[in-house]
Amino acid sequence: MAQGDKRAEIEAPAAGGVGLLIIDMINDMAFPGAEGLREKAPSVAEVVRSLRDEAERLGVPVVYVNDNYGQWHSEKSRIVKACLGANETGQEIATHIAPRDDDYFIIKPQFSGFYATNLPVLLPRLGVNRLVLTGMAADVCVLFTAADAHMREYQIWTPRDAVASEKDERADSSP
Repeated sequence: MAQGDKRAEIEAPAAGGVGLLIIDMINDMAFPGAEGLREKAPSVAEVVRSLRDEAERLGVPVVYVNDNYGQWHSEKSRIVKACLGANETGQEIATHIAPRDDDYFIIKPQFSGFYATNLPVLLPRLGVNRLVLTGMAADVCVLFTAADAHMREYQIWTPRDAVASEKDERADSSP
């Protein structure tokens, strides 16, 4: 199969069974409470970018799990484009860690990346049984995704500096 062919990737198991989830980092930062995230998001994006680059080097699949922002007819390019046209922080982050062609992109309708998405089908096909969870907000979307991953018996690691919440104390009690 040709290099970059998604079917070829799915047939090969993930390196070490690990998958990197980047949750809601492609974000317009224009929602109630975003003010608390705007100052933290660029440093989190830098850490996530480093993790993404290392995942690529190691052959670990990268899966963006992103809110649909109420756009039920949306898809990856429309969400990225909307965030690139958002406020300064949303633009900065979307530019810095925009999904690449070989990254997976799951659009979620609610807090958990597993709820009403194809993530529960994709991860086993990729051979993933261990998840690195990153993104925003640690106390909501990352937390709900972690809870659903735990119920599905995934091993979970959430690097403290790869997540952000509106309030620091909320991030400290997250997965």
